[in-house]
Amino acid sequence: MGKIIAIANQKGGVGKTTTCVNLAASMAATKRKVLVIDLYPQGNATMGSGIDKYEVAHSAYDLLIDQLPLDQVIESNTSGGYDLVASNSDVTAAEVKLMEFFARETRLRTALEKYKNKYDYIFIDCPPSLNMLTVNAMTASDSVLVPMQCEYFALEGLTALIDTISKLASVVNSELKIEGILRTMYDPRNRLSSDVSDQLKKHFGDKVYRTIIPRNIRLAEAPSFGTPVMYYDKSSNGARAYLALAGEILRREEQFANQNVETA
Repeated sequence: MGKIIAIANQKGGVGKTTTCVNLAASMAATKRKVLVIDLYPQGNATMGSGIDKYEVAHSAYDLLIDQLPLDQVIESNTSGGYDLVASNSDVTAAEVKLMEFFARETRLRTALEKYKNKYDYIFIDCPPSLNMLTVNAMTASDSVLVPMQCEYFALEGLTALIDTISKLASVVNSELKIEGILRTMYDPRNRLSSDVSDQLKKHFGDKVYRTIIPRNIRLAEAPSFGTPVMYYDKSSNGARAYLALAGEILRREEQFANQNVETA
């Protein structure tokens, strides 16, 4: 069975979409079968995958509202080597329409049930707010990966997000947990970045990834070319960092699997 990971933070501008696209491409480069689901109406993950959001025949709206089968809404010719459920402005309407349905928070989970075993990883790019799209993502997911900048307000937002995850776990998805906390846009010259990073490690321990995503101009430029950074400049620090993150996640999975075997 594949693993579904929501990439979420209630604070905007922390690198959620950048992480979703580049982590997916890095996983795909290791020969894993990967799906990205873009639930952000701006469609940034869609455009960053080399897909024109204005030209797609189907989007996440069709998956959530019209309940088209997943294999009918997938875009498979992305620049990152993964499959994609695209997003555009139609997904804004989906958020409103969802409120009309019974069991509205489980529609994405239902849509993915028959297809989960076709992928090693499914990454969901969430909007920067706790709306019905984000609730759908977290209800469908096994875990939440939290990208965050090492700054004071981001630390406050993390506390709120963890509270949200805990509440959702108690109500709609008892299996939901934090996959990991990823430090993004990191500048080692900034004293505050180091202080917040130290606080994260103190409070969350091994939930904080060892991999740190640096501030990197190539990461910022790659979306305008519709491609993940590893295909824009594979030697850049940003590309190396996301490949390292993919490796760290895979090693964690292997260690977890080995522990389960030993305790069985």
